[in-house]
Amino acid sequence: MIERALIIKQPWIDLILSGKKTWEMRSRPTHIRGKIGLIEQGTGLIVGEADLFGVVEFQDIDLLASLSHNHCIYDEETLEKWNTAWMLKNAKRYDKPTPYNHPQGAVVWVKLDKESNNE
Repeated sequence: MIERALIIKQPWIDLILSGKKTWEMRSRPTHIRGKIGLIEQGTGLIVGEADLFGVVEFQDIDLLASLSHNHCIYDEETLEKWNTAWMLKNAKRYDKPTPYNHPQGAVVWVKLDKESNNE
């Protein structure tokens, strides 16, 4: 059972689910690892899942920019804030997205209940 789901904006979630983007860029690290749900922001739906297996914080923005094939961000100014890579693998889109209960105040993670799991 997946316990947590990550809220991701478009177009990033589609890039992750297509396999073109393997790093979700954030402004801080997370300690969460393992299989996570992927929520498309604003839809109320868990649209897929992935394995979150590592986090790397970058101080060298030039180095981070040179790795754009992993994160699909081509604006170095954006990378100054979003400089922490949450590394994903095995991303897959669900055939049938699953509704979930969105708790008030949730902006990054949502804790899932049994009804929200698509396994």
